[in-house]
Amino acid sequence: MPDEPKTLDPAAPPARTTASAAATAPTATTAPTGTTATAAEPSVPAGTGRPGSTRPSPAAPASSATQAPAAPGPRWTLALVTVGLVLAALNLRPAITSFGALLEDVSDGLHMSGSVAGVLTSVPPLCFAVFGITAPRLARRFGPAAVVCAGMAAIFTGLVVRPFATGTVGFLAASALALMGIAVSNVLMPVIVKRYFPDRVGSMTGLYSMALALGTSLAAAATVPMTAALGGDWRLGLGVWAALAALAVLPWIPLLRDRGRVGATGRTGERAAAAETGAPPRVARSRTAWALGCFFGLQATGAYITMGWMPQIFRDAGVPASTAGVLLAVTMVMGVPLAFVIPRLATRMKNQGPIVVALGLCGLGGYTGLFFAPAAGAWAWALLLGVSNCAFPLALTMIGMRSRTGAGVVRLSAFAQSVGYLISIPGPLLVGVLYQHSGGWGLPIALMGGLMVPQMIIGSLAGRDRTVEDEC
Repeated sequence: MPDEPKTLDPAAPPARTTASAAATAPTATTAPTGTTATAAEPSVPAGTGRPGSTRPSPAAPASSATQAPAAPGPRWTLALVTVGLVLAALNLRPAITSFGALLEDVSDGLHMSGSVAGVLTSVPPLCFAVFGITAPRLARRFGPAAVVCAGMAAIFTGLVVRPFATGTVGFLAASALALMGIAVSNVLMPVIVKRYFPDRVGSMTGLYSMALALGTSLAAAATVPMTAALGGDWRLGLGVWAALAALAVLPWIPLLRDRGRVGATGRTGERAAAAETGAPPRVARSRTAWALGCFFGLQATGAYITMGWMPQIFRDAGVPASTAGVLLAVTMVMGVPLAFVIPRLATRMKNQGPIVVALGLCGLGGYTGLFFAPAAGAWAWALLLGVSNCAFPLALTMIGMRSRTGAGVVRLSAFAQSVGYLISIPGPLLVGVLYQHSGGWGLPIALMGGLMVPQMIIGSLAGRDRTVEDEC
C-alpha cells in the first residue's frame, strides 16, 4: 500500500511527494477532530515559507513519473478553468453598474424616492455578506466549480427576470437572485485560483481582476448607448446583459463533477497529492483577519458608492447622461491594466502597506476634486478614483497571502468578504439619505473622502507580513 503523505509543518514549504503518493493521493482526508475535509478545500500552496510567496520551493530530484509531461486531461482542465474564470469575472459587476448608469431612469420608471434608490444601491453588499458566508459549506458539499456554475446560472436568471418587474419589490427580488450568484462566486474565485494555479496566484488573480474590471467598465459605458439604440427602454438596456451571463455558464458545465481535485500528473500533481493535516485556522480569532475584513469593507464602500452614485453626481453637475456613463466606465477601466499589475507587485513585497497608502491618496485626490469642481475636472477625478478602486484586487491578493494553507484561504476569503460587505452596507444608503436631505453632493462627497483615511490605516495593518495561522 502506498505511503501516506507526511504531515506538513505549517511553517515550512510543502514537500515534493513521491510518484506513488501522487498517483494515489486521496481526495479527502480525515482531520484530527473527526470531521472530513473534502477536496473542495484547496491544497497547500507553493511557497518558500514566506506568506504569499509564489516561487516554487526547493525540492529533491523528482522521479521520472513526476517529470513526465502533464496529461492532456489536466491541461484541458486548467485551460477550461482559465476561460471559466475570465467569463465569470466579466459577469460579477454588470448587474450593478448597468443599474447605476440607468439609476435615474429606473427610479422614475418604478417611482422610487432618493432614499429607496439608496436602499437599492446597498443591496449588493448586503447580498454579498449574507450569501457569501455560505460559499465554503456549499463548496465542500458540491465542489467549488459546481457552485460557481450555479452562481452564473443565478446571475443569468436574475438579469432575465429583473426587466419585467412592475414594482420595486419585484425588481429587488430579481436583483437579489443575481447578486446571490455573484456573492458565492466572489468568495470562491480566490479559492479556485489557489487550487488550480498554486504557483501563479499573483498572475491569475491579476487576470481575474482585470476581467472583472473590464466587465464593470463595459457595462457602465455601453448600457446607456445600448438603451438608446433599443428605443430608450431601460428594461431592455438592463436585460441585454443576461446574454453575457448565459455565456459564462458554459465553461463550468464540464467541471461539474470536478470537486476541486487537480490531476495527479503535471504541474499541480504534487500540490494535489499533498493532503493538508490539522484543523483549519479559526480566523475570527485573528487580528489580521479582522483588519483584512475591515479593509475589504472600506474599499467596497467606496466602490459601491462610486458605481451607484457617481454617474448621478456628474449628471447633477451638468454633465450629459451619456458622458456620465463614460466617466464611470473610465473609472472602472482603470482597473483593467492595474488589476493585473498590482497583484503581481503585491506578491513580491513583504508588506503591502505602501500600495494601500498610494491607492488611498489617489482616492482622496479624486473626492477632493469632485467636491470643488465636479464638472471642470471630471476626467481627472474619474481617473484618480479608478486608481483608488484598485484596492479591490489588492484585497483579493492579500487574502491569498495571509494564510499558509488552502483550507485557511477558504475560511479567510469567506470571513473577510462577508465581514467586509456587511461593513459596506450603510455607505451607499447613507449617501442617498444625505443627498436627499442636504439638497446637494457636498456632504456625501465629504463622507466618501473621509473614509479614505481609516482605509489607509487599516489596510496597512492588513498588509503586514504575517498569516492568520500565526495568530490562531
